[in-house]
Amino acid sequence: MSGPNYQLFEEPAMAYVITQRCCNDATCIAECPVDCIRPTPDQPEFATAEMLYIDPDTCIDCGACADSCPVQAIFPEDELSASLERYREINAEYFQEHPLEPDVNPIAADLRPPREMGPLRVAIVGAGPSACYAAQDLLARGGVEVDMFDRLPTPWGLVRAGVAPDHAGTKTVTDAFAAAFRRDNFRFHLNVEVGEHISHEELLAHHHAVIYAVGAATDKRLGIPGEDLPGSHSATEFVAWYNGHPDFADRQFDLSGERAVIVGNGNVALDIARILTADPEQLASTDIADHALEALRHSRIREVVLLGRRGPAQAAYTSPEFLALGHLPNVDVVIESADLEPSVALKVRLAHEYAGRPVNPGNKRIVFRYLTSPTALTGDDRVEAIELSRNRLVPSDSGPVAEPTGETETLATGLVLRSIGYRGEPVPALPFDDERGIVPSDQGSVVPRVYVTGWIKRGARGVIGTNKVDAKETVDRIIADFIDGTLPTPLHDRDALAKLVRERRPEVVDGDGWTAIDAAERGAGRVAGRPRVKLTSTAELLRAANP
Repeated sequence: MSGPNYQLFEEPAMAYVITQRCCNDATCIAECPVDCIRPTPDQPEFATAEMLYIDPDTCIDCGACADSCPVQAIFPEDELSASLERYREINAEYFQEHPLEPDVNPIAADLRPPREMGPLRVAIVGAGPSACYAAQDLLARGGVEVDMFDRLPTPWGLVRAGVAPDHAGTKTVTDAFAAAFRRDNFRFHLNVEVGEHISHEELLAHHHAVIYAVGAATDKRLGIPGEDLPGSHSATEFVAWYNGHPDFADRQFDLSGERAVIVGNGNVALDIARILTADPEQLASTDIADHALEALRHSRIREVVLLGRRGPAQAAYTSPEFLALGHLPNVDVVIESADLEPSVALKVRLAHEYAGRPVNPGNKRIVFRYLTSPTALTGDDRVEAIELSRNRLVPSDSGPVAEPTGETETLATGLVLRSIGYRGEPVPALPFDDERGIVPSDQGSVVPRVYVTGWIKRGARGVIGTNKVDAKETVDRIIADFIDGTLPTPLHDRDALAKLVRERRPEVVDGDGWTAIDAAERGAGRVAGRPRVKLTSTAELLRAANP
């Protein structure tokens, strides 16, 4: 008698899915053995992509992309939480519009400094993501020594002081930087301001090249009456305040009214709206600054209104951040369906979904007002209301343009935050494009031996990982110039630099000092059940750096 007839089936491979946290730094692309992640850095779409996508029909379930992701944004499709489930569809939809084709422009091997030329020495001014990606790339080439300067006692720039505290996963990109910087050929010079404690000329005397990665430090202004009334602030101030930036820790914001208005609808505006409507007890498990947490516990704000001068299809926020708002507990996203046009664009589809949801009168509200521009802030001694103008979209060669309809209204509010973009500031001794707010460059090269990367190079656009590709272009140019012999040998060595910095700035924070600060904050965080408890004054930070 024969035994049972078993038929063997091969279980199909699952796809991995990229989700909301995606930082676009393209590390995953280089690790994928079947080349199924798009867009790639050499494709035109990469510069404006909201995130990266994995083709579900090609993915072989190897997990290499997830292991390499610096912000833990990639998951197997069967491990997606309810709030991330939509990304399975979003990844698949991308490849319906952009069918996967083999990469026809493979990435060329990185240029490396020839050993016989001795070490290439580079100074980097700034310690944010653009600076760190440049340093990480330089160190990976071999034969390079890097000195990084920042006026704050802490590194990481906007990752520390700009990323919202409830986006802890995004901040894990700094773990990769920290690992790369644990080597003798890298040195921190924190709490040192170039131009005050050490000059541009002195940096050049100690290095082959200097990279300025100083970001875009100022906010764009509305240019309307009442903008400078108390109660009107920039988004930068508010974000830096709740993130514990030492320059902004003592700011005061009036949270006593029931409505706040944010002018702008980019990702920063969404961050602020989330923080203002979140349950403070949920924020208490994050690294939000203690002073901000205490103020939010006493906040009376129930409604946050975001103003966008154009429609949802033109909104500056990314679809992943917009989608995530729908999963906030006890918060309704409110959109009037009359403001929306039919469209297959994901942002517009999501807006229609929000417009169709019921509203709970007991919930807090995030209200999106499209086709609306502010015309004035009014009040006797402080902001009491904002005057608004209704817009319509008219076609132009550069895309739809907002045009006033003549319809106006007034909205009562005591807190207005402008979040309409950032611009760079001039760097002494370097050319500056005042209209674009950047230092103009040719592939990162500004003048002989001086380079730029990040927002000061390309303008305030892109997400954290966008800086990686940008930094690679600048680093390639530096190494090519070094090989060509156009970077003269520095007059002084690294020890002379360290001595000079210590003489000029005895309070300099080096790598050991930052490690001590980091340990102190993390230690306090463990006691409180938080990732860290930030020190928010320079004096506190310096005491922690020298225990």
